[in-house]
Amino acid sequence: MRGTVPGLTNPVALVDRLPAVYQDEEFVRRFVGAFDEVLAPVLLTLDRLECYVDPRLAPPDFLSWVGEWVGIELDDAWGLAQSREIVAGAASLHRRRGTRPGIEDAVRLALGLGLSDDAGARGDVEVVDSGGTRWSASPGAALPGTPELSLTVRVRVPDPAAVDIRRLDRAVSAVKPAHVPHTVVVEACTEEEPC
Repeated sequence: MRGTVPGLTNPVALVDRLPAVYQDEEFVRRFVGAFDEVLAPVLLTLDRLECYVDPRLAPPDFLSWVGEWVGIELDDAWGLAQSREIVAGAASLHRRRGTRPGIEDAVRLALGLGLSDDAGARGDVEVVDSGGTRWSASPGAALPGTPELSLTVRVRVPDPAAVDIRRLDRAVSAVKPAHVPHTVVVEACTEEEPC
């Protein structure tokens, strides 16, 4: 957590803000100097407060708190870059929560696929649901999709054994519609369906 930093000085010493009559007193200078030492980290933090609430700049020990502000619970297995990407994209994820693109993006972020600074991560996410929409000029037209609700999330990665199925299942449960049962399938990439 945050604490004092040895040798950190107040950018504007408090003793310089005192009336001139007090600045000459040695006791007052030492007494007020103690406040400079305690307040320096606070004042410097307030000067850079925007860095603490920006997920791309926040200190690592502060990032989980920023994540809680936007409704994201960080997983200990995620790296720092992945955690920053997820917290930064939280508003977009919440806006598209329950939609096919939203589920795909959440799974991609949870697995670390396609992060800007992780060019080595490869994989593909496909979401298939039972619903559909259709417009018809005639009343009583057939409804699209199937009557049984279902959601299948298919993930293709080079090494399926490296994917934690339970973590992936929790990520899907967090973003899918609550009333829709889901299935998670993890497959290896093939020549016909590359990653």
